[in-house]
Amino acid sequence: MLISIIAFIIVIAVCVVVHEYGHYITARILGVQVHEFSFGMGPAIFQHRGKNNMLWSIRILPLGGFCRLAGMGEEEDDEQVISGMGFNEQSAWKRFLILLNGSLFNLILAVVLTAFFLWGHGILDMEHTRIGEIMKGFPSEQAGLMVGDEVLSVNDVNVTQWREMSEMIRTESMKNESVKFGIKRGDETLTLTVNVPMNSEYGRPMLGISPSFTKFTFMEASRRAAGYTYRMSLAMLKGFYDMITRRQEVDVTGPVGIASMSGQAMSSGVWNFIMFISIIALNLGILNLFPIPALDGGRILFVLLEMITRRRLPEKVENWIHTAGFVVLISLIILITCKDIYNLFFTA
Repeated sequence: MLISIIAFIIVIAVCVVVHEYGHYITARILGVQVHEFSFGMGPAIFQHRGKNNMLWSIRILPLGGFCRLAGMGEEEDDEQVISGMGFNEQSAWKRFLILLNGSLFNLILAVVLTAFFLWGHGILDMEHTRIGEIMKGFPSEQAGLMVGDEVLSVNDVNVTQWREMSEMIRTESMKNESVKFGIKRGDETLTLTVNVPMNSEYGRPMLGISPSFTKFTFMEASRRAAGYTYRMSLAMLKGFYDMITRRQEVDVTGPVGIASMSGQAMSSGVWNFIMFISIIALNLGILNLFPIPALDGGRILFVLLEMITRRRLPEKVENWIHTAGFVVLISLIILITCKDIYNLFFTA
């Protein structure tokens, strides 16, 4: 439980601080006054007044954070908005960038952490057929296969990728347990015939090999991280679409569920924890862009409509819509949290 709490605070702190910093640094660059930058919600447990009379704070509930900009109707009694530096005084494109860059910074964080993982830890090489591990007691060990061997062919059919090779081994061994392999070992090319029987534990024929592990240069890791983040983003959007259209059941979790998964990720090692933070950052970035009142995406929608129609919704009306959206959002979070608590304590 303690590990889950610590891990949860780290995950939320990293993702939320980066998100809000995206809003903050964009606002400062574009000349918008910032009243407060806060991590957490509720009563403040730490506050520091910095330059430009800006307040840095940490609050008691580590469930979010905010960057409170001047001119958004959230001024406290002793706060003044410097003329020309209020958020609502800015042109539409400036407001659009300030709102967008919170999520953009989350997406950048996801790419950076994934690139760091690919560069520092690496992944199983599924693009080649080089053997990285020989499993004890399996046909691969008995046949004399070695780590570093590269499988060139299966029953005289050339293979170049691991999944292709694996599927070919399974298909051919179900036809006939005896499978012929073309193997490259150093400068030699060998032919080995291996009996690959049905494995009762796995329910399929098992040769007993695993792919090799590969790391990437920083530039290649960055390129692959960008592609991976793009594909994950599309998969998340499809998941949301399937949930809304009820095409399939999609499991939704709240703070309690995320805390539990955070603890599991931290317990499984620092590299898995880094990738977990990357996934949460990506989720947070995408979710905040949804055109829902109270989220950045809802505010962005109003700005885009203003840019198209050249007419601005009255500030009081927009604030009322966002307040109503916030109430609905908090209600949903409470319901999801209750479900998570029930699943945690009352289901196996």
